[in-house]
Amino acid sequence: MKSIRFDGRVAMVTGAGGGLGRAYALLLASRGAAVVVNDLRAADGEAPGDAGAAQAVVDEIQSAGGRALANTSDIAMPEGAQRLVDDAVAAFGRVDILINNAGILRDKSLARMDIAEFEEVVRVHLLGSAWCTRAAWPIMQRQQYGRIIMTTSAAGLYGNYGQSNYGAAKLAVVGLMNTLKHEGARAGIHVNAIAPVALTRMTEGVALGRLLDDAAPECVAAGVAFLVSEACGLTGQILSAGGGYFSTVRIVEGVGVRAPVDDVSPEFVASHWPDIADPAAARHHQSAFEALQDIFTPSEA
Repeated sequence: MKSIRFDGRVAMVTGAGGGLGRAYALLLASRGAAVVVNDLRAADGEAPGDAGAAQAVVDEIQSAGGRALANTSDIAMPEGAQRLVDDAVAAFGRVDILINNAGILRDKSLARMDIAEFEEVVRVHLLGSAWCTRAAWPIMQRQQYGRIIMTTSAAGLYGNYGQSNYGAAKLAVVGLMNTLKHEGARAGIHVNAIAPVALTRMTEGVALGRLLDDAAPECVAAGVAFLVSEACGLTGQILSAGGGYFSTVRIVEGVGVRAPVDDVSPEFVASHWPDIADPAAARHHQSAFEALQDIFTPSEA
């Protein structure tokens, strides 16, 4: 008995014409969700302009008895994101789940990267996630229910040579999630992030791809399906997933050192650096206010 199901729910998955997005769409549909499959790519996986990639996934879902709709809106633009949501509501009457998955790569060192290449990646990963979320938000507020996924990456969480544009965007969506988890709390909107490790169209051309042969997108999809289910009461989580491995990732802050008021100086920082950088007893803050409280509230010790 599969206890996690999505009967009566409507999901939108961006960049779902292949790879991870396709895996998400197929899994949600197999468990009862109606799915809007968004992808710009044509059937050949490259040129925009027809519904080939999205429609192919829709055909798979429908042939298995599910409900799905293809959408080719450019979610990197506000009007495209709104069109995606409008199409979902017109076809299925509501929006319960949004998986912000669409992405591109333009890898180069920052010194060699064109401004347009930096902006294009940020526009798709960060702004696309923001615009789609913004368009779906009022509907989820009215429903008092919503599940949203941001897609981060090890490149954003830890850095990776040649991916300044991608890494910046991927850490930025974590900041977006951390704010939206507060803004959505009263409306029953949960916002989480996935840090996937999988062999997809985006990774197969890089050296790392050879290490990912066992990391099928379906392995990541299981974690995402949990996060967008009614069974998940969590919000503000980062889930690293791939190849059957699952772990949460957290941003933490050490206990630190408090300088006497009359000794606040660069020399104090230099001489106390080992204690300042000590990760022992590091804490995870739920909000910026909580972090500031810890900084400006003197310890009792």
